Amino acid sequence: MRATGRFARAFSFYRRFDYHCSAVPRINSQRIFFKQFVRNFRSTGALAPSSRFLASSLARFVREHRYVAGQKPRRILEVGPGTGSVTRAIIKSLGPNDHLTLVEINRAFVKHLKLRLRVDELFTGVKDRVTVIHGRFEELETDMPFDVIVSGLPLNNFTPKEVQEILGTYRRMLGRDGVLSFFEYIAVRRAKHIFANRAERQRLREVGRIMKETLKPVRIDRDMIVANLPPAWVHHVSWRKEKPTLDS
Repeated sequence: MRATGRFARAFSFYRRFDYHCSAVPRINSQRIFFKQFVRNFRSTGALAPSSRFLASSLARFVREHRYVAGQKPRRILEVGPGTGSVTRAIIKSLGPNDHLTLVEINRAFVKHLKLRLRVDELFTGVKDRVTVIHGRFEELETDMPFDVIVSGLPLNNFTPKEVQEILGTYRRMLGRDGVLSFFEYIAVRRAKHIFANRAERQRLREVGRIMKETLKPVRIDRDMIVANLPPAWVHHVSWRKEKPTLDS
């Protein structure tokens, strides 16, 4: 009960952040997210939806590589969109013919995303160019690469093998000049080490090693987002032309 009380107080504080959503979807999003955090912490990985500052950073390369006349439509993939906080920032940056695919494993979140496509004015404006898929993104069948992948998966909650498989799938699904943007909470592994048992500390070390060895050589930028609960790093990486892709 004490832990639940602390979560509730923290969640109440977090609701002061401005998500720039319409009133009804915003309230429902927060309530649904918190419920799924309590029930499915491992796959949800966060206490509350991303702040608009974190969402904006995650959508940065959708926005900066905005559609220009004569350019072919872009394919954007968001993995683990949750209730759609980051999705909203992505939608604002879509070109007129871009397509957005949302892959979410949580059934409650999928239901909420589909509701937003019907009732949220921003979402309804692009509903014909948004596909919502309920399932694991590793099982996504596609014969075309994505130009930008935005990930909300809590990598620090997974096993080293799962993290390696997820990063490998991201690399395979990205186009030649595609960009992957994902976040992790600042000092989260260090904080977990303090209270973890030996097996958990070993898991965290392995996850950290895999992420460093895989991503550091290809990271193109990193944003620090303090206005989020908790504060987070947003990593932007690109394997460029040094990797095989779905279109090769």
